[in-house]
Amino acid sequence: MTLRHLFLSLSAAVVLSAPAQRIAVLSDIHVTPGNANEALLRQAVAEINSTPYDLVVVNGDLANEGSDAELTNVKSILDGITRPLCVLPGNHENNWSQSATKTFVDLWGNDRFVTTVDSLVVVGINCGPYMKMGDGHIKQEDLHWLRATLDSLVTPGCRVLSFNHYPLLDDLDNCAEYMEVLERYPVIAHVNGHYHRWRSYNAGGEASGSDLPCIMVRALDVDKTHGYSELEISPDWIHVYEKQLGRPRRAMYACPARTAHTKAVFAARPEVRAPEGFEVTEMWADSASVFTRLGFDKNNVYFGNSLGQARALAKDGSGLKWSTPTGASLFSRPVVLGNGRVAVPMYDGIMLLDPVTGRMKAKYKSAEGPYVADGTITPDRKGYIQGAYKRIERRRATDGKPVWSYDSIFNYCQAAPAIDGNDLVFGAWDTNLRCLDLRTGKLRWVWNNGKAANMLGPGNVVPVITTDKVFVVAPDRYMTALDRATGRQLWRDNSHRYRESLGHSEDGKRIYAKTMDGELVAVDALSPDFKELWTVDLGLGYEHAPCVIVEKDGIVYAGSRRGVVTMTRADGSGLAASLPLGVSEVNGIDVDPATGDVYVSLIEGKIYRIARK
Repeated sequence: MTLRHLFLSLSAAVVLSAPAQRIAVLSDIHVTPGNANEALLRQAVAEINSTPYDLVVVNGDLANEGSDAELTNVKSILDGITRPLCVLPGNHENNWSQSATKTFVDLWGNDRFVTTVDSLVVVGINCGPYMKMGDGHIKQEDLHWLRATLDSLVTPGCRVLSFNHYPLLDDLDNCAEYMEVLERYPVIAHVNGHYHRWRSYNAGGEASGSDLPCIMVRALDVDKTHGYSELEISPDWIHVYEKQLGRPRRAMYACPARTAHTKAVFAARPEVRAPEGFEVTEMWADSASVFTRLGFDKNNVYFGNSLGQARALAKDGSGLKWSTPTGASLFSRPVVLGNGRVAVPMYDGIMLLDPVTGRMKAKYKSAEGPYVADGTITPDRKGYIQGAYKRIERRRATDGKPVWSYDSIFNYCQAAPAIDGNDLVFGAWDTNLRCLDLRTGKLRWVWNNGKAANMLGPGNVVPVITTDKVFVVAPDRYMTALDRATGRQLWRDNSHRYRESLGHSEDGKRIYAKTMDGELVAVDALSPDFKELWTVDLGLGYEHAPCVIVEKDGIVYAGSRRGVVTMTRADGSGLAASLPLGVSEVNGIDVDPATGDVYVSLIEGKIYRIARK
């Protein structure tokens, strides 16, 4: 039986056999100080306080850009709710965050919750995407927590109601793993927001075969109506209502409150088959999620995870060498400095660790905001360049001490900068691409694409510098070539839907870009005008992972939002291989300078090595 048949009109009379649990659900409220939604939220809080709800759940997207000011403001309003309150972040708190997602946890104590209302266990977990464009993803540690929490709380007679900002559909890259956990327990329904509209569906979609009912609820502001949602849960039924502000509630759906459901069946994961002449090795599977690219020295691979642990992985396959806590999720790759130090950019500064033991040698406190950008060493290995919140810095590669700081930036840096000669080119989430003098930090030129919205600028792309040009792509779906000396715009092309994934050939003659349609486009780097050399369909479909593109020994590597790494022949003659390494976004593709091996990390916590035999 499909969910369409299960969800019944409430026009039919239903007799409740016992008092129902009443839950108010606010979702997608999108409040910024002074906007219209702020006044609407205050009105909704007043109505909620006048109704005897057992629980209020705020189910994600509290703000727009996740700034500290937005979150502090919305919390001050939600603190006025007099009923028990549980709050989850959404993609607008996780994807764009002044604090690299830390302020939400500081304000509400966690980014997940569990509570009980009589015998009903109400549980919610975070979903990402985290500090870059990507699909929804449940962190590995949250899945572990969900199992352990429900194991301890669910006793005979209990029922479970699940919350997440995202639907239990393909929108979550590890939806199958999430559902596998939920299916172990007496879950009666799942509730989500995100799409600002009403919808009823079965978990996993029709193809999964599951009959677990799911309810997608309204946003605070939808089609000039304003309100929230209400759930009434009796022993036998779940009734769902729309509560428009100032109006009586309106019945939307009803479904049986069953605790047993047909389990979902998902397609088997495809096997990873290395192309001829290569071997693919899974080097590590972390107990947490991994959001960072990788750093290297002769012996180790360095990375950070979502639990804030900076880690060293032995290249010889012997496993983890050390793990050092930093206090909050890490998003910036560790950088190997000289003089026996590894720099770990973090939420409140830069920590220098001993590469052998992982012990802290020094720590430099941040002046303002977290480090989420990928740092890099200058070609002469004397300097360490690190982007930060509203600034980019040059430090000494020997000891990490500051040399200069450029702070005329109006949002955070995210991607690694590009360096050639004395030109340092980088983007930021303030719509601008800048070129600085590498020696002094003085501004040489600044360019933007004319878009007012920060999120359409080149904030998370590694630019490419050639002899006379700078190339960049951005979410405005253009590739742009600039004059290297002046920043003057030479040409812009939108014949493909470019986004944030860019790279270049080893000889510097070709520029590579991945499109939102899953294509790899090669462009002539030497031509004065836009000149497409070839395009290969990577077979990825819709695509938006901001993963760098790397050419190594005649193979062009690109990463996808769903764990696929493609290997394309650099002459454009087609794919050499497509490697399904996981289900989550590929953070980056990095070449080990000591061996030439290619390494990739995935958000689900896996690290792979791709090496020639």
